Amino acid sequence: MTIRIGLIGGGNITETHARAVRSMQDAEITAVVGSNAEKVNRLCREHGGQPFLDFQKFLDHRPMDMVIIGSPSGLHAHQGVAAAQRGLHVLTEKPIDISTQRADALIQAAHRFGVKLGVIFQDRVKPEICRLKERVSSGALGKAILADARVKWYRSSEYYGSSRWRGTLALDGGGALINQGVHTVDLLLWLLGDVVRVQARTTTALHRIEGDDTAVAILEFASGATGVLQATTAAYPGYSRRVELTGSEGTIILDNDRIVATDLRSKPAAEAWDISPTPSESASSPVVSDFRWHQAMLEDFIRAVRQNKTPVCNGHEGRRSLSVIEAIYRSAKNSNCVADVYNELHSPTQ
Repeated sequence: MTIRIGLIGGGNITETHARAVRSMQDAEITAVVGSNAEKVNRLCREHGGQPFLDFQKFLDHRPMDMVIIGSPSGLHAHQGVAAAQRGLHVLTEKPIDISTQRADALIQAAHRFGVKLGVIFQDRVKPEICRLKERVSSGALGKAILADARVKWYRSSEYYGSSRWRGTLALDGGGALINQGVHTVDLLLWLLGDVVRVQARTTTALHRIEGDDTAVAILEFASGATGVLQATTAAYPGYSRRVELTGSEGTIILDNDRIVATDLRSKPAAEAWDISPTPSESASSPVVSDFRWHQAMLEDFIRAVRQNKTPVCNGHEGRRSLSVIEAIYRSAKNSNCVADVYNELHSPTQ
């Protein structure tokens, strides 16, 4: 049976969502809503669906089974709650919202109205990252000791200047950390478990925005491991993300979402790693031209809806990275003090 999908938003990421839906045989776009009539109408002409500028009329449209939210981050929970109240399943872009309080409201609404809630963190379905996850989970690294994560990306002044919401506190919740760095925070939590304390500094070094364009944090994991996170949109011309994980049994390095080094005391079966440099699209551009991993997230979510299973990243999982980011901002605001992370176990049950 075909699942009918409504798209919320008219920007770059909604284009990615539309392309992902169009590539699936058992899904179709039934409606698109946004604030820019030209963009919404173009999306519908190219990918199908009925255009809407009025959000309530969009929610009333039928048939529609679920929505994918690609609007500014500060609208995710509000729009997701409204959709859940209409019995629509909700798949939202990262972050789940810009505050854990709002995230909790969305998690509660999904539970109350019996709909599925998922958050798009596509790293969780990328093959090389899944292989890294398997290595860590199997104990190949031994006891986790150190994580070093670097997101040294670049965004132009036009990227921020042409948008009403990017880099604002009201709709972006900050800047480089919560928008670009959030994927890597989620990745570290997925690989190494909960973070319990952070110490951080953020600054706006290059861009004229309200939020941060550079953030550095020391992370203390519940396991006892220590992590260092750097996230910036001021590193011209932009470099591939790099994550290095060190444990008692060795080190594994991920660069541009590929494993480029596996140095373990007990060598795994011989593997050939392609360590030749490849361009990193995200390092210098917000446009996601490769929609395969968004499609994989959508396919997983639709399976969860049809089979009544938990999606690969549900509301609770999506909340975890936001909780850490809130603590980082809190630490930075209070002159680099140590900030405890609010334990996600205290969040409402989905």
